[in-house]
Amino acid sequence: MIAAIGLVLGIVAGIFLEPTVPTWLQPYLPIAVVAALDAVFGGLRALLDGIFDDRVFVVSFVANVLVAALIVYLGDQLGVGTQLSTGVVVVLGIRIFSNAAAIRRQLFRA
Repeated sequence: MIAAIGLVLGIVAGIFLEPTVPTWLQPYLPIAVVAALDAVFGGLRALLDGIFDDRVFVVSFVANVLVAALIVYLGDQLGVGTQLSTGVVVVLGIRIFSNAAAIRRQLFRA
């Protein structure tokens, strides 16, 4: 219930405050969102499998976002930021779809 209230408050604050993303952060934000979605789908899969642990979820969420951002930052420093960004999105996308397939199998028994 607290999470739902926090989500609603965050959406309302975003609508009314209209925050802007600093230019230096813009290349990292999409990658961070994809990494966070990977953790969310992994957490949902673990919940359906009956092995969800909130500590593991929080650590996974933060670690995914930080590691993905670090990889993109490293790619920017090496001059191959676009290629590493694409690699991160592909790998995390595969994980997201794998978790989505497992969730679908669990929910629909198919």
